[in-house]
Amino acid sequence: MILAMHELYPEAPIFTSLYNEANMGEFAKADVRPSFLQKIPGAKRHHQRFLGQMPEAFESFDLSKYDVVLSSSHSCAKGVITKPETLHVSYCHSPPRYLWDNSHQYVKDYPWPNWLKRFVIPSILHKMRIWDRAAADRVDRYIANSNYVAGRIQKYYRREAEVIYPPVSMESFDPPAEREDYYLAVGRLIPYKRFDLIVKAFNELKMPLKIVGIGNQEKRLRRIADRNIEFLGMVPEEELRNYYRYAKGFIFPQIEDFGITPLEAMSHGCPVVAYGQGGGLETVSDGESGLFFHQQTVDGLKRAIHEFEQKDFNPEKVRAQAEKFHVDVFKEKLERFIDKEWEVWQNNFSS
Repeated sequence: MILAMHELYPEAPIFTSLYNEANMGEFAKADVRPSFLQKIPGAKRHHQRFLGQMPEAFESFDLSKYDVVLSSSHSCAKGVITKPETLHVSYCHSPPRYLWDNSHQYVKDYPWPNWLKRFVIPSILHKMRIWDRAAADRVDRYIANSNYVAGRIQKYYRREAEVIYPPVSMESFDPPAEREDYYLAVGRLIPYKRFDLIVKAFNELKMPLKIVGIGNQEKRLRRIADRNIEFLGMVPEEELRNYYRYAKGFIFPQIEDFGITPLEAMSHGCPVVAYGQGGGLETVSDGESGLFFHQQTVDGLKRAIHEFEQKDFNPEKVRAQAEKFHVDVFKEKLERFIDKEWEVWQNNFSS
């Protein structure tokens, strides 16, 4: 996402709370300007501990010399301060779930000590929620990464948002002559991703499953998983592409604001079994590139996999669904939106 924005506007500096200089990759030549958090020992490794300082970090940036500011915001980036004549367009990935609709579950599931959960964390989240709502009003135009997120922006920020789907990296397409007999799941092993649902279902199905990812639920999931389930941890990109390429199907049981991993799977011709809520409804074509299940339960997922086993998906059609989200499509729509809004903005200030 940020890389695509950088490619569209390569001369624009990138302001960020923190970054790891050793992992810059394609951003090596970019003008990256971190906040004061960059100099605090441990912040790069444990950024979650500095949640309370993130608003101040983004407010500290002096953006007074810019005509247009484009923020990519999961949480605090939309809170930057701009001049009245500056157009601030925010690509909002979602109003933070840990502050709004998922805040109670977030506190319940996170492995903090109970005294923190009872006496400290709720107060921090309360103050962050007030700041987040105030910061939302600093944005001039919103872009949402899905219709689902546009609805959440309307609910929590009372603002309209243009929908521009995020890009998926499209590798060359070389489907294997025959796929292997395993299913694949990829992502952070954290509660809302519902890997517990996948593990329990495949424990009962006795089918081969490979899980790529790490997270605070990993020990628990490994403990309850049977031998047909393989945990691969973090794997190199080339290796992950091969897992996508040869998998029989990709499992996606959570509610996501958008969800990029199903598109990564589909880009390799791998069909998806997805929960029929959230962003998945906007990326998976039911019956063409995968199918949905509508009860977020072990039995609901098992029934969907049994149905999946009876279908014959065409890898070319699966791939074609992912191509609708190509990075070039994203950049064209984003550039057109910003150009249009800047013209309107200038006319309003000159009139």
